[in-house]
Order: sequence, then C-alpha cells, then structure tokens
Amino acid sequence: MFVVKENEGPYLSSFTALEQKLAASTPSWVHAIRKAAIGSFAELGFPTTHDEEWKYTSVAPITNISFQPAPDGLTGSLAEKTWRLPLAALGCSRLVFINGHYCRGLSTPETLPKGVKAGSLAAALVDDGTLLEGHLARYTDYRDHAFVALNTAFLEDGAFVEIPKGLVLEKPIHLLYISDAGGQPTVSHPRNLIVAGRQSQVAIIESYVGLAEEMYFTNAVTELVAGEGAVVGYYKVQQESTPAYHYARVQIHQERSSNVSTHSIALGGLLAREEVRTVLGGEGAEATLNGLYVITGQQHVDNHTTIDHAKPHCNSRELYKGVLEGKSTGVFNGKIIVRKDAQKTDSKQSNKNLLLSEDAVINTKPQLEIYADDVKCTHGATIGQIDPEAIFYLRSRGIGQSEARNLLTHAFANDILGRIKYEPLRQWLEGTLFRRLTKDHGVEEA
Repeated sequence: MFVVKENEGPYLSSFTALEQKLAASTPSWVHAIRKAAIGSFAELGFPTTHDEEWKYTSVAPITNISFQPAPDGLTGSLAEKTWRLPLAALGCSRLVFINGHYCRGLSTPETLPKGVKAGSLAAALVDDGTLLEGHLARYTDYRDHAFVALNTAFLEDGAFVEIPKGLVLEKPIHLLYISDAGGQPTVSHPRNLIVAGRQSQVAIIESYVGLAEEMYFTNAVTELVAGEGAVVGYYKVQQESTPAYHYARVQIHQERSSNVSTHSIALGGLLAREEVRTVLGGEGAEATLNGLYVITGQQHVDNHTTIDHAKPHCNSRELYKGVLEGKSTGVFNGKIIVRKDAQKTDSKQSNKNLLLSEDAVINTKPQLEIYADDVKCTHGATIGQIDPEAIFYLRSRGIGQSEARNLLTHAFANDILGRIKYEPLRQWLEGTLFRRLTKDHGVEEA
C-alpha cells in the first residue's frame, strides 16, 4: 500500500477523468499501460533532493503549484500568433501541437514523401495500434521515474513518425509544440514515438515554445528507435516561456550499425531538466550527443545523459557546453556505461562551462561505469570565465569591452551550433544567441 501525498492528488483525479474520457477510443493495451503507470507514480511520488539523481535540482516549485490539464482546440487568434513564430518557418514539413494536442490545420504532413507516416499519436493508436504496441512505452521505463510515469499515465497525444526501410529524407520533420496557458497554470504531457526503419535516413526537429510569458508545465517523453543501419539526426530546442517549467526524457534505442546524433539546445524556462539516454543495442552502432544551455537570471537547467554501451564495437562522443549568467544554476550529469560484453568500446565525454557572473553556479559530474576490459574511454569537465588576455587582444584591435565579451561567448557556444547540419535551424539559433548576448550585455564603442 502507498499513501497519496497532497501534491499527487490533483494528478490522480485528472487521471480518473482522462480514463473515463478515453474509455472507448483507445486500445485495451494502452489502458493497461496507463493504469500501471499511474500506480507507479502514486508509489514513487515526486523526487526530492535526497535522491542522488536529483541532488542539485529541487522540483518543489512544480509540486507546490496546482497545474490543471491544458485545454486543446485552436482559435483564430492563436493560429495567427503561431504563424508569426520564427520556429514555425524553418522550410520543412511540420507537425504542430497546441498544449500537447495535434493541430491538423497548422501542420503540413502532406509535403512528406510517400510511405512516411507522420501525424497524431492519438490517431495512430486507432489506425496502427498493432505497430505501436511493439514500441510504445517499451524503451522508457515508467516504473522507476515519477515524471516518466506521469507522462505515460496521461498518454493521449503527441507525434508518431515512421520512416520506411531504405527511405532517405532530404529535409527534417519538425515537431512544433506550442503552449498557451490561457492565464492559469496548466500542464501538458506530449508523447512522441519515432521509428526509423532499416537503412533509412531522417532528421527530426523537436521544439517547445510558449506564446506568452505565462506559467505552465510541459512534461514530455520521446522514444526514438533507429533500425539497423539507420542514420538519425535529432534536434531538440527548448525555448519555453520564462516562468515555465519543462521536463523531458529522450530515450533512444539503436540497432546494429545505426548512427544517431542528438543536439539539445536549452534557452528558456525557469526550471528545466532534460534526460537523454541512448542504448547502443547493436554491434557497430555509433552515438553522438551534443548539448548547449545558455541561461541567465534565476533560470535552472539540468542535463542528465546516459550512453549505454550494451554491445561490442560501438563508438560514442559527447560534448555539452553551458553559458551561465546572472544567478542562474546549471547541472550536468553525464554517465557512460560499458557492459561486460561490450568489448572494443570507444567513448569520449566532455562538459565545458563558461560563467559570465560571480553568482552563476554549475554542478558538473561526468561518470564512467566500465565492466569490460578492452575499451577506450575518457571523460572530463571544465569550468571557467572569459580569458582576460583574449579580451585584451580584441580591445587592442579596436573592439569594445562588451562586444569583445560577446564575440568570445558566441565563439564558445558556436562550437555546438556549428554542428547542426540543417542550415535554417542553425542560422535561427545563431541569430537568437547573438540577439540574446547583445541584449544582456549591450555593445559599446571602443
């Protein structure tokens, strides 16, 4: 038996209402998963700083607020605001979600090649239930994580993307999640399932943005399956509203000789945590994890990553960079696991942080867990400030103090942005970073 805590009660009540609403519209196996997940959530409860994995991140600000389920539906004014979003115009096929619910009127799946399935997860559960049953909630374990359990319990809608065997997509598929709280604290639980078939190639952009500076909570889970020989590029852009809260789990399963690269960019939110976990489950698989977090004010951003080498002859590379200003706090916890049979593993991990103020704080913890003996693994972390000699050099060339500072900061961050292959996204991020730096610091004359 478990005791229901006060901050869990509203979620349990909302779950009962959701189950009644969806009783006749989704397969029985989905209901079974939901019920098991809500049971796990009630038993686990929200994590606290006494839990080692949450030592530096308190979720009390989330648990102390009574978030209500976010409404669905699209109004004319909302549609107009959406079209004006810079992230809505990246020149590729787009699936748009308002408060976690698919919006067909703003989406463009018809521009995708024949054979690609891309659209609403809710609709796919009705039309492709047998296919989804083999993948959905099979990679992300809701039994040991409260936020994943909560997302799984409220599994209703999100994106379903399937790339058929051998198909190569020239442009990414953009999953655009827009939050519109409507003046009250709301919560949404987007769920994404992406399946890249054998020898296919695809890029996915998953972005989160708020239409107004409102308080809301996004609790998202993405499961990505890379089939044998598949090549997948995954880009996550978190630009939530300043008072918003964001949790996300990205769970990746890689089969033999697959190649997956992830790029996680965190710019928004008051409190945000992202967990990226990939399992190299086939011999010869390769994984690349890149990340950049640029925060200021009272922002808190937590990045937890896990690269699980489960099979031999696999390679992984990881580089996360942070730029922190004001009284912001950052967390990086990166773990590389090499299983007993994963011989000939080659893995490198690095976390580099740039502190632009004396009040900014970063807690970094790279980890290695190695159970094999024929491996090459390295890890490291650095924390520093802008090099005064570099500032002096630039100033001696006629560049002002603030401009020199901005240039060096931009160069530090651009090491990550330069790895983004899709040019429209890279250019938008570079422009966003430049505007943010010049706004925060100003540009003075020499």
